[in-house]
Amino acid sequence: MICAISGEVPDEPVVSKKSGLLFERRLVERYIEDHGKCPVTKEELTMDDIVPVKTNKVVKPRPLQAASIPGLLGIFQNEWDALMLSSFALEQQLHTARQELSHALYQHDAACRVIARLKKERDEARALLAQAERQIPASMAEAAPAAVVSNGKRVIEDEIGPDGKKIRPGINPVMIEELTECNTMLSAQRKKRQVPPTLAPIDAIERYTQISSHPLHKTNKPGILSMDIHPSKDIIATGGIDTNAVLFDRPSGQILCTLTGHSKKITSLKFVPRDELVVTGSADKTVRIWQGNEDGNYNSIHTLKDHTAEVEAVTVHATQRYFVTASKDNTWCFYDISTGSCLTQVGEASGQEGYTSASFHPDGLILGTGTTEAVVKIWDVKTQTNVAKFEGHVGPVTAMSFSENGYFLATAALDGVKLWDLRKLRNFRTISPYDPDTPTNSVEFDFSGNYLAVAGSDTRVYQVANVKLEWNLVKTSPDLSGTGKVTNVKFGADAKYIAVGSMDRNLRIFGLPGDDQMDDAKPSEE
Repeated sequence: MICAISGEVPDEPVVSKKSGLLFERRLVERYIEDHGKCPVTKEELTMDDIVPVKTNKVVKPRPLQAASIPGLLGIFQNEWDALMLSSFALEQQLHTARQELSHALYQHDAACRVIARLKKERDEARALLAQAERQIPASMAEAAPAAVVSNGKRVIEDEIGPDGKKIRPGINPVMIEELTECNTMLSAQRKKRQVPPTLAPIDAIERYTQISSHPLHKTNKPGILSMDIHPSKDIIATGGIDTNAVLFDRPSGQILCTLTGHSKKITSLKFVPRDELVVTGSADKTVRIWQGNEDGNYNSIHTLKDHTAEVEAVTVHATQRYFVTASKDNTWCFYDISTGSCLTQVGEASGQEGYTSASFHPDGLILGTGTTEAVVKIWDVKTQTNVAKFEGHVGPVTAMSFSENGYFLATAALDGVKLWDLRKLRNFRTISPYDPDTPTNSVEFDFSGNYLAVAGSDTRVYQVANVKLEWNLVKTSPDLSGTGKVTNVKFGADAKYIAVGSMDRNLRIFGLPGDDQMDDAKPSEE
């Protein structure tokens, strides 16, 4: 009297008229309700085909082994052993599956690299073939002009691919995992961040004045268009209209070196402290990577020519292994710093609009770009898709800065500065410091996220509050260059000083008189 489903002695035994099998009543009823079939023979079965079996209501006999404690212990031991063996088998299967997955990922990555290399070699070979065909004597070319022309067209089509783009290797899963790990680590650290005790207080910033001025660029083409500060060495890099980038040591007041190589103005530059690199973008459509050496000079190790219009912005990822460039050709490129190779180029070349600014989110998985059409676009770096679009500015978006807390984005254009809440994707405040014809050229959060600097016809510092509270104006510094156009503003470490670049050739340092060791050594010049 054993149930054909459970294998146990049934409480309410029933038997099937068709198959003669014995079941527990509640089990077979539930199965018939769900499937309408016999659970064993799979024949059509209804409750009318089930006949209850009348049994004597006596105590159920126990299995012989369960009649004693040693027998029970034996049963438990057998069940435990079976459970452990099953668990061990599952762990082995999981380990094997992980190894196979890891191996497959590495194989895929290696295959992508080999395919990219082979395509590059193929393209080079085709280019050489096309060049050789063009050098065929005119007499032979006249004999078969159609073949040469058609062959030349075929070569060009293959070089750029069927979609009109150069073929890029893309961001592989290993890189995406690296970006994700960096994002997780930085997000966890950000929640524990506190305002450093060494941060300059508001009353000190209110008393900031110009403490030094340094002529770094040529007089025949004045104008500082871009600026960056090395986070640990207190070195300021400036890029100018004179096609040069200058590295300036603020404590000593000396020029360390001048980077020459671009043929047009330098629109953007960034330090990469991990490898002592400097990345510069220029209106000559190229990007250069400069490597510092032991004697303090920098040499150009890569010249990148993937854009077809002016390169307007360079921004470095938090891992310091990758960077992005944005251009007026309406595309942005994701580069590997170590190799100088373009992993992916996002966007379609367009003559109507282009990118004028770009910046990575502090966590590194989001990229912000500003366009000539007054639109701010937010991109998911892992998938290179546009996930949000902010509209409302007037004129090209000249600059943008993410707050280190990860919540705020400040963007600058002709109509001033707009502050966006990234959590709700909305504009919660607009700062209009100048008249409608004066653009805001630069906007910058300090590293602590407590101050916001704005530059246009002068330089202004605001105290950062939250979405609801007012952002108070702390300090306004006039433009001492006489040009009426401040192009760049950057906070030094702990906001102890502010570096300002204008349309003259001087880099100006604003701070507290007496705090700067250059104060007595080098007189201020205007």
